[in-house]
Amino acid sequence: MTIQQHINIKNKRASFDYEFIDKYVAGIVLLGTEIKSIRLSKVNMNDAYCHFIGNELYIKNLNISEYDFGTCNNHEVRRERKLLMSRRELNKLERKLKESGLTIVPLRIFLTDKGLAKIEIALSKGKANYDKRQSLKSKDAEREMARVRK
Repeated sequence: MTIQQHINIKNKRASFDYEFIDKYVAGIVLLGTEIKSIRLSKVNMNDAYCHFIGNELYIKNLNISEYDFGTCNNHEVRRERKLLMSRRELNKLERKLKESGLTIVPLRIFLTDKGLAKIEIALSKGKANYDKRQSLKSKDAEREMARVRK
């Protein structure tokens, strides 16, 4: 019997740079050393984005660090990884991407109760600079209100 860790790695930069329209959960095709690195929380999602190759969705620039105890069979750090979703969801995403200037960004990576790695992605629209300033002001105001309540 193993103790299950609660891994929840978030992309904090995504909510600052993008406005989310729809959120989806997808599986990731990983190698053995990649899942071990994810369990050690050695993931960086800052520059990651998703794109279509053919009819399949791939994530690019997702940085999963090399596993320290890996052998010569260790994985490539920034390789493209295939995302697993239903055909209906993939068609819907592809249709929306072609319509307008939207992009797909990863929000978080987490492990399920069965130990499978899943990624939450969002169909999103980039924020302008004034939107970013507005969100910073609202966060500061919330922080100040929380400080006054204490």
